[in-house]
Amino acid sequence: MWYLRMARSGKVTKKLVENLGAGRHGDGNGLYLVVDPSGARRWIVRVVVKGQKNKKGAPLRTDFGLGGADIVTLNQARERALEYRRMAKQGLNPRFNVRQKVPTFEEFAKQVDIERMPTWKNAKHGQQWINTLRDYAFPKIGRMPIDSIDQPEVMMCLAPIWTDKHETAKRLAQRIKTVLDVARSKGFRDGENPVTAIKDAHALSKVKTKVKHHNAMKWEDVPAFYADLKTRDAMAANALMFTCLTGSRTGEALGLRWEEIDFDARLWTCPAIRMKTGVDHRVPLTDETGTSWRSGVTRAWGRRSTAWDARSSIAALI
Repeated sequence: MWYLRMARSGKVTKKLVENLGAGRHGDGNGLYLVVDPSGARRWIVRVVVKGQKNKKGAPLRTDFGLGGADIVTLNQARERALEYRRMAKQGLNPRFNVRQKVPTFEEFAKQVDIERMPTWKNAKHGQQWINTLRDYAFPKIGRMPIDSIDQPEVMMCLAPIWTDKHETAKRLAQRIKTVLDVARSKGFRDGENPVTAIKDAHALSKVKTKVKHHNAMKWEDVPAFYADLKTRDAMAANALMFTCLTGSRTGEALGLRWEEIDFDARLWTCPAIRMKTGVDHRVPLTDETGTSWRSGVTRAWGRRSTAWDARSSIAALI
């Protein structure tokens, strides 16, 4: 038929792509449209990789699939075939050197979060990490290819909150930088990280923030407060006494487990996983500490893995 003759002449048209019958139809320069008996149509390109030989010592000719004709247009197939031929001419096997599909910033950031999940100190920290990007970066640059993010795009995320939400903005900058650094390590980006460039150029104004401390009890009031705790017959009171005597953070004390206590050595070792510093913390237990501890032990022993059941009521005592 007339369209078969045109195909064999080396040029495929859009109409021929739709009408050619079963067989292998050349477009020229190694590009072929393969039509299966079922009617399925796909593109392949045949290249000769420079410097590579087959088992018989002849030049290595290899076919590579470029995708189905229902998805990859004729022009796209020609562009991809040209890319493959250029690589082959340089001695690069397209099977190992073809460029990967570039993910969007949001897609890649979510993958980074998944990969780093085992390293988070706790689930809350991991959720905060991705939530910052979700709230302040994804709406503006989430759909952009990861390799197209540059200084203007980063500034678009940071500038609106740099003054009013400075701490959040600093965390956001650090997390965007991490995502872009990982993208570079995986071959999706090159060049300097735009977050670093913005910092070095002092593109964002210096913000002086006033340190906000949590409310604290005056030291003069502590003895009376502690004496009042001793009069209370409640687990929360015992837990808070233990917290005061050991100088621990509330979370460290409330998460205490039986196996952390060495009763013979009178020593409590809070494991690194619960410490903000990430290092084991050893606390000697005094006689007074033992008093509050023994009261809690008497009530809680054998009923739960943690020593206290005071998370919901301890706040009422403060």
